[in-house]
Amino acid sequence: MAPPAAAFKPIGVPGRTLEVIELTLDELEALRLADFEGLYQDAAADQMGVSRPTFGRLLERARHKVACALLHSRMLVFKGGPVMRANQRTFTCADCGADFQVPYGANRPGECPQCHSRNFHRAVAERGGGGPDAGRGRCVRRRRGWARVAQQAPKTAPGAEGTP
Repeated sequence: MAPPAAAFKPIGVPGRTLEVIELTLDELEALRLADFEGLYQDAAADQMGVSRPTFGRLLERARHKVACALLHSRMLVFKGGPVMRANQRTFTCADCGADFQVPYGANRPGECPQCHSRNFHRAVAERGGGGPDAGRGRCVRRRRGWARVAQQAPKTAPGAEGTP
């Protein structure tokens, strides 16, 4: 499946004057699975059909490219072949235990189709399952990831030597 746009660029700057950063569709898919869907790397790698280390490298490159485009006002262009995407999202009802599916692109269901409970969630397999932050939400995982990035970040921005 192709992304909805071929490129993203800063507003008000002609594209022909911008440096281009190419983001492959594999890298975009890694970003979608990890950062948008919130999957752990093992589950996301399984969905993409690649090893966990390969998925980690794709995700690291994608995040670096997106950050570079945002911080240095560059155009982000999507390149590569088609990305296969699951057609259904699976939910599990916490009250009756039923699993049910909804097509991607459809709104989140309002209730379980069997018991009409509103107490349901994405299936564990689609959320990435266990791990140290299982069930604690994406915010906790993101905060921890940000702390690691902030600790490793240089004290001055590139080209800003001599500025406080």
